[in-house]
Amino acid sequence: MTKHILVYSDSLTWGIVPTTRQRLAFEGRWPGVLHAALNTAEDHGRIRLTEDCLNGRRTAFDDPFKPGRNALSGIQQVIEAQSPLDLVILLLGTNDFQSMHQNKPWHSATGIAALINAIRTAPVEPGIPVPPILVIAPPQLDNPRGPIGPKFEGGDVASRGLAQAIRQVSEDAGCAFFDSNTVTTSSTQDGVHLDADQHHALGLALAPVVARLLTDEIVD
Repeated sequence: MTKHILVYSDSLTWGIVPTTRQRLAFEGRWPGVLHAALNTAEDHGRIRLTEDCLNGRRTAFDDPFKPGRNALSGIQQVIEAQSPLDLVILLLGTNDFQSMHQNKPWHSATGIAALINAIRTAPVEPGIPVPPILVIAPPQLDNPRGPIGPKFEGGDVASRGLAQAIRQVSEDAGCAFFDSNTVTTSSTQDGVHLDADQHHALGLALAPVVARLLTDEIVD
């Protein structure tokens, strides 16, 4: 039986090429790397992976310049539209620290908690189970620079401790958690996004984690 994964994220997953407005091909983005690794394995069925990733998406905050960047608005409709789902993967938080916001890690992590609740209470059809959720903490911002630098000025300082805050709300909610900082950093080009080799490293690192979740095993 084919298992269905939804990835709900922002430009780090959309695959923007740092310092450009170009996009990596699916097979070069971390969901594509993950998809290929899972479908190569022989210990589970086929995997279908759906991306819903939007540049500039925040956890639960609006962008004053672009509409529709609040992840909390519409997440229940996405869950309803894509169900049944075997797993939802969230990787959000980076854009909560754009310079137009005054957020601290607590605010962003609380946005993640609100998303978890929204996923679990989405109005799916009767009999469709609530999917497990894997929350991924984004890599720490590192001296944002280049064309995107002014948009994230000060974000590297404001976001310190974000991974720990997201870990706590994930554990409190009974969700699986993965810290991307354990396998990669933010881009060496702009300090915000992911370089091609970082997408590859993250996708491969997630494969065994996701495989265990899909087989109802406990993630360490």
